[in-house]
Amino acid sequence: MFINIPCRTSDCVERMVVDPVRAIVQVAYAKGNIYEYTHVSRRAILNLIMNPNMSLGFWVNENLLPFDCKTRVFGECTVLKALYASDLPITDNSDPAGYVYCNG
Repeated sequence: MFINIPCRTSDCVERMVVDPVRAIVQVAYAKGNIYEYTHVSRRAILNLIMNPNMSLGFWVNENLLPFDCKTRVFGECTVLKALYASDLPITDNSDPAGYVYCNG
């Protein structure tokens, strides 16, 4: 069950969808890359949903990218095979060949 995060002014993020139940976040960056992050802090996801003024770029920098965050320690970051931000959410994970791992 993905929830679309309403559009906010961001130089970094074009679109973001979250699934707080499965702790998954899909992000379409303004530069064109689209990633899926797993094992994201559910508390951080709920905080993002409840605070409509929070910057998406700030949230990504605090919760998805630091070397010691839950996502980087326990989760995976995969490149999604999507051309446009409007394609989010990508729910068909049945083709593992469609994923390129960005966290080794």
